[in-house]
Amino acid sequence: MFDDATVLVRAALIFLTLASAMSAYRAAAAGDVGSTAFVAVSYATLLLLFRSLRAYERLPPGAADDGRRRRRLKREVWALCALLSGLFAWKVAAAMPSWPAAAAIWAMAVVTAVFGFAAMFRHP
Repeated sequence: MFDDATVLVRAALIFLTLASAMSAYRAAAAGDVGSTAFVAVSYATLLLLFRSLRAYERLPPGAADDGRRRRRLKREVWALCALLSGLFAWKVAAAMPSWPAAAAIWAMAVVTAVFGFAAMFRHP
């Protein structure tokens, strides 16, 4: 009925949903609106990323609008990855004890986004 990969993906999504729900509940119970929003936006972004990656994987080779749709999905994947990098950089940089450490975190997020863009669009 299901292959091993499908079972693993479903189990991971269930775990992600439960962990996100627990994190959001704890943050909301503590009155931490920023952390609650962070969890909600990160979870939604991850779900959108998984949907976009799945759609990209399922594209049939040589379809009529294959090129346009493939490029659009690549842009979506890159944008969602960049958003996740920025979200996590924001959260981690806020916990750094000094501004140089926070700046290094932000620099790594920017470098990741730039090299991700170059890898996806400049070097096919």
